[in-house]
Amino acid sequence: MEWIDTHIWLIPFMPLIGVVTHIFFGRVIGRKAVGILACVLVFISLCLSFWVFFRLLGMEPGQRHILDNFLPWIHVGKLKVAWAFRADTLSSVMALVVSGVGFLIHVYSTGYMHDDSRYIRFFAYMNLFTFAMLVLVLASNVLLMFIGWEGVGLCSYLLIGFWYEDINNAKAGMKAFIVNRVGDFSFLVGTLLLFWYCGKFLGVYTLDFYEINANAHLIVDHHPWIAVVVCLLFFGGATGKSAQVPLYVWLPDAMAGPTPVSALIHAATMVTAGVYMIARFSGLYLNAPEAMLVVASVGALTAIFAASIAFAQNDIKKVLAYSTVSQLGYMFLGVGVGAFQAGIFHLMTHAFFKGLLFLAAGSVIHGMHNEQDMRKMGALKSKMPYTWITFIAAWLAISGFPGFSGFFSKDEILWKAFSSPHGHWALWLVGFIAAGMTAFYMTRLIVMTFYGEKRWDKGVHPHESPPSMTVPLLALGVPSVVGGYVGVPALLKGSNNIEHWMHPAVGEWVVNEKVKVGAPHGESAALRGMDMVAVAYADEAEGMHEGAVVPQGEGDSAGIVSAHGEVVAGHGHAAGGQEHEFDPIEALLMAASVAVAIGGILFGWWMYTKRRDIPEKVATTWPGAYNAVLNKYYVDEIYDFAVIKNVLRISKFSGLFDTYVVDGIVNGSAWLTRKVANIGGWIDNNFVDGTVNAVAEITRGIGKRFSKVQTGLVQQYLTLAAAVVALAVVALILWPSVEPYGRNILQYLFKIAS
Repeated sequence: MEWIDTHIWLIPFMPLIGVVTHIFFGRVIGRKAVGILACVLVFISLCLSFWVFFRLLGMEPGQRHILDNFLPWIHVGKLKVAWAFRADTLSSVMALVVSGVGFLIHVYSTGYMHDDSRYIRFFAYMNLFTFAMLVLVLASNVLLMFIGWEGVGLCSYLLIGFWYEDINNAKAGMKAFIVNRVGDFSFLVGTLLLFWYCGKFLGVYTLDFYEINANAHLIVDHHPWIAVVVCLLFFGGATGKSAQVPLYVWLPDAMAGPTPVSALIHAATMVTAGVYMIARFSGLYLNAPEAMLVVASVGALTAIFAASIAFAQNDIKKVLAYSTVSQLGYMFLGVGVGAFQAGIFHLMTHAFFKGLLFLAAGSVIHGMHNEQDMRKMGALKSKMPYTWITFIAAWLAISGFPGFSGFFSKDEILWKAFSSPHGHWALWLVGFIAAGMTAFYMTRLIVMTFYGEKRWDKGVHPHESPPSMTVPLLALGVPSVVGGYVGVPALLKGSNNIEHWMHPAVGEWVVNEKVKVGAPHGESAALRGMDMVAVAYADEAEGMHEGAVVPQGEGDSAGIVSAHGEVVAGHGHAAGGQEHEFDPIEALLMAASVAVAIGGILFGWWMYTKRRDIPEKVATTWPGAYNAVLNKYYVDEIYDFAVIKNVLRISKFSGLFDTYVVDGIVNGSAWLTRKVANIGGWIDNNFVDGTVNAVAEITRGIGKRFSKVQTGLVQQYLTLAAAVVALAVVALILWPSVEPYGRNILQYLFKIAS
């Protein structure tokens, strides 16, 4: 199957087949066939992604790269971009996440949406979203990524507002679309600025990721601020797509859509696009430390800000929504301090446990007959055993409980926030507090949903979901538990020496007509660092297998590239590949992260099982603070007052200006033109036409009088002719007598005239 090397385009093409089939032949083949086909096509993409993944593993660590030029170059002026897909260890992991989690969500949807009348349309949208997301992660250049970027934005609008008859759903879809357009504009401006600068000052008009990262240090050498501005503009796009402060407001409202949409878009795929984009531009960001500080700071702020809002939410999906915003902040904290591997690894583990949380929440809502208020749940453990056990696995993973997948990725991000040259103890502290808050509010969710006394309304009979919904839960439960142990260490095979995958001069392109295999010369160090999704966790996993919880992170900072392309060895292995030495500070910080996770769990469990009066006392003692958190710090109201109402005011003023000024000028010109035309018409009627008509009347009168001569009587004609002849004879006879007088008169007139 090595032919897949030249046909990577088949991975995104599979769900596109489903889109066309569902739209044009869906009613012909029937609902059941549509559901099966939609799942099968995404499963084929998953299988192809696995094949490419293992194909990369079989290559030398520095050569793990496949480029498929699917279509000829787009050549417009100085712009030359190929419709090309690139598979390396970063994009292949993302393709596995998108197709793997996406496949399970498709299967889940066949049960969840079974009774919906627009079942066929739903799967057309789901397949279209999967296609766009795979294009985004497999794109080899910025332009192709932007096509996928805009595609997932469109699909999010279609899926969030799927039940558009409900005005809240329709508004949520429009809100997501508009907020994302703000970020997308920033992304587009950054792309144009980077393209212009590279061409004008570096002589290379390119949008290829590898070429941009390879030349990042040259950009800094010419104008350091250009890299900073471009990185901030790209981050502006990421804040919209990945719901960071201040553009996070669309994501909680997006919970109005069907639960599978929440799981697909807001857990595993679309919202992580911004994190992936920054990791893909890692070489550029490493040369713009000021921009990285902004990324890390905004990520830390988002993590703790969203976690605090989740404390007081009672809608089970809203809690998970703000949890998603918070965890995305964690990912940006990771990539912002240079821990690109840790950020991507948390992206992967988050896809597992957050996808599971959303699907399990959907199972609860389904079993509770569409009830989403946790205050009307409780005691569901015995009613929904499969949902409960999988929910427990995801809860422990997101809380950072030792041994579960979230523990490894969260702990590594916290360590890098503290120890990385781009990190700071204040960033670690914010992430540390947010980790404890996450464990607390997720414990609150678990207790209110599955434990205590039953609080559901009369007539509600909770029940377990059908197998089509519970099987995907069990499938996602496995990586939520063991995701920190398996899969990732395999990428370390043959790359124990850090120089194998971090040195910027490793590898040359092996050129074929259709495919380029291997890493391009000059590829950025951080990109080659993606030869493993999270290299730091292999030693941790090994230590856990041996029963010793000892952090052995290799460290992303080891691959930081200076502005001149030099590799800076950092925490972990030295440049020569020496083994990691025990660091007591690292061990202490890991112990602290374990303690805060377990402490948050125990405190939440105690409060909501033993002392449920405490939350009520807090609400009554500090009503202002409680209401602020309950109402999400009134951010939506602030936006409504400061932005939306002002936009409406401007629109209203513009309407009045258009009506009374623009239209007034146009209408006044029309009135004046009519008046001038009326005057011109009066002059034309009374003077021009009058003169013409008078001449006509005179001519007609003369003609009428002369017409009397034309009687038609021959006798009169002969008489008149005889009279004329007689007059001529008389004139000839008299001419000699009058000629002198006539000549004198003519001479006199001539003299006067001369």
